Amino acid sequence: MSKSIRLSEEAYDRLAAHKREDETFSDVVLRLAGERSLLELAGVLSDDEADALREAVEERRDRRAAELEDAADRLREA
Repeated sequence: MSKSIRLSEEAYDRLAAHKREDETFSDVVLRLAGERSLLELAGVLSDDEADALREAVEERRDRRAAELEDAADRLREA
């Protein structure tokens, strides 16, 4: 069963801007409406867990930056 809705021109344009080539407008609405807000995650982690996660992310970023720098050095030497 389908329903018809009216949208302002601005609302339609915004929705169309999010539409992917292989999607219907219903697909777009479901995808966008199904997204979770970051606010829903507030309070999921304790302060200690959040700190540990933050440190793990920072360490991974540092390792990845070093790996990329090593790869760039090897390319420059080749």
